[in-house]
Amino acid sequence: MPQDRLEASRAAEDAARRSYGKLVAFLAARTRDVAGAEDALSEAFAAALAQWPARGVPDNPEAWLLTVARHKMVDAARLRRHDEAAAGYFGWLAELAEPETAETSLPDRRLELLFACAHPGIEPATRAPLMLQTVLGFDAATMASAFLVAPATMGQRLVRAKAKIRQAGIGLQVPERAHLPERLDAVLEAIYAAYAEGWADAEGADPRRRNLAGEAIWLGRLVAALLPEQPEALGLLALMLHAHARRAARRDAQGEYVPLALQDSARWDGTMIDEAEALLRRASRLGAPGRYQLEAAVQSAHCARRRTGGAQWTAIVQLYEALHALTGSPVAALNRAVALAETQGPDAGLRALDALAGDARLADYQPYWAARAELLARSGAHEPALAAYQRAIGLERDPAVRRFLQRRAAALGG
Repeated sequence: MPQDRLEASRAAEDAARRSYGKLVAFLAARTRDVAGAEDALSEAFAAALAQWPARGVPDNPEAWLLTVARHKMVDAARLRRHDEAAAGYFGWLAELAEPETAETSLPDRRLELLFACAHPGIEPATRAPLMLQTVLGFDAATMASAFLVAPATMGQRLVRAKAKIRQAGIGLQVPERAHLPERLDAVLEAIYAAYAEGWADAEGADPRRRNLAGEAIWLGRLVAALLPEQPEALGLLALMLHAHARRAARRDAQGEYVPLALQDSARWDGTMIDEAEALLRRASRLGAPGRYQLEAAVQSAHCARRRTGGAQWTAIVQLYEALHALTGSPVAALNRAVALAETQGPDAGLRALDALAGDARLADYQPYWAARAELLARSGAHEPALAAYQRAIGLERDPAVRRFLQRRAAALGG
């Protein structure tokens, strides 16, 4: 690829990774047309790849993309609205054509768009995926996996949701403060899903996921600042900070996966953990425990190893019991079984896992098979353990984790 074209391609990729959600949010905030904003931005990126190699990369790629995308939206609006009332049409165009630039006016409107996508007029099951695609650029296939539906189903839901936003004229701005709490659950769900997606890229090697965890924490901070009396907003931020504090310890010097129990706690970020603990205490004082607070408390119990040398396994079992009772999540039940093995031995953990064996949601869930393999191996059932390890290895996408599982299987003679 010629150097100019390579430079232009890299600049466009950097702009997309850095500002895609911001640009869509900015465009859609004026027009209330998320799908139209995405289409216009896509055309702007195509124009950039065609023009930048010859003309050079502009000083502010985001501002260039925003200007071109806005012009594309105006053109599309002229074609689409030729039969609408002239007054409304020209007013709409005037709003769109206001001469703001990304240099001076590109705010972090992702938060506005997050709350807009949680509008009660949008189907509840679609709200979080719509946020993830619109604000953070997730594709339908990724979200389908995360939300356990078929990619085609997810794609159809998103198309319907965007059409409804435009046709119903759903406002894309932060609602009145009194209405924020009723939309909070979907916003928190989307932020946590974004964090989980970024967390899965432990080495930061995937351009699509790079910085995603940091972006999610930033959005979590915005929500917590906007709603400081909402314990679950504080709980989610505490949860993400607790997990993020261990990020550097998840790989050794050779880039190999290190499970939580074997991590060097000296490599955990103590400042981040202290902030998480303070947030969790604030949330607890508000007297309304919820999913994110419980998950953050589990992380806190693990982080106790930093001070005492050991995790608080009894507390972890109780917290996962409460989490499962609250959410019915099979993942919470799975984690409870693992914790139970730490307090009562591997046979107790295996009995708890056996109770989950018929849950179809866990049939292709790698952590279930990895946990089963580990407990079978600890109980001396090597052949069944090898079979479980092979199942886990086949399901794992992270090469480092796959190598770890292969080493564990090899230690059993597999």
